[in-house]
Amino acid sequence: MDHLKEAFTESFEQPPIYVPVLTYMGYGIVTLFGYLRDFLRSWGLEKCHAAQERKEQKDFVPLYQDFENFYKRNLYMRVRDNWNRPICSVPGPTFDLVERVSDDYNWTFRYTGRVIKDVINMGSYNYLGFAENKGESLNSVAEVTMTYGAGVCSTRQEMGNLDKHVQLEELVTQFLGVEAVLTFGMGFATNSMNIPALVGKGCLILSDELNHTSLILGARLSGSTIRVFKHNNMQSLEKLLR
Repeated sequence: MDHLKEAFTESFEQPPIYVPVLTYMGYGIVTLFGYLRDFLRSWGLEKCHAAQERKEQKDFVPLYQDFENFYKRNLYMRVRDNWNRPICSVPGPTFDLVERVSDDYNWTFRYTGRVIKDVINMGSYNYLGFAENKGESLNSVAEVTMTYGAGVCSTRQEMGNLDKHVQLEELVTQFLGVEAVLTFGMGFATNSMNIPALVGKGCLILSDELNHTSLILGARLSGSTIRVFKHNNMQSLEKLLR
């Protein structure tokens, strides 16, 4: 048991010194030029293509925070062509991109008419494959919809206890080696609605600083005392436990 008492220390491979130096240098140069261009815009020497508040609205609460607007105008705009790429197919494992180019440094775009085929999809939320128009996932969904209807994901109080609920819970019970389990159709509700049923006032919750919003909401609704420790940092957690 002695090894369990040893302090946990996280270690990460350090990048070569030139990597952070060049990174910070690049950000610094772009930021300096951003302030210079804002100065030129304020004197009317350079045209600002971004949306601006009208002069008669100056007494209202600012629409943008200063640095947020500065970052979007001068830094993000330089690499904007890498974000929000339009596609012309379903977001499966691969999709087709609509090619676009900019003649004014990413302030506006125009389409070339060319389509880039079979680009690997690294940014879609389609981890279950439901967004595709063919394949095993789509066929299974169509079959289940014809058998059970479109309300299977609703609560059991509304749609009843289905055979699939029982089969799933029996399977999870066997996998975990426990007497019984209770499954829920939605992860957010599982956390936010069940934590208050397990703990309440007078209880202590130790919460990771990067916990999902559902866990944070459930902890707050419970009325328990909440203490936050640094993400995946056992030393920070041990300090709270002491």
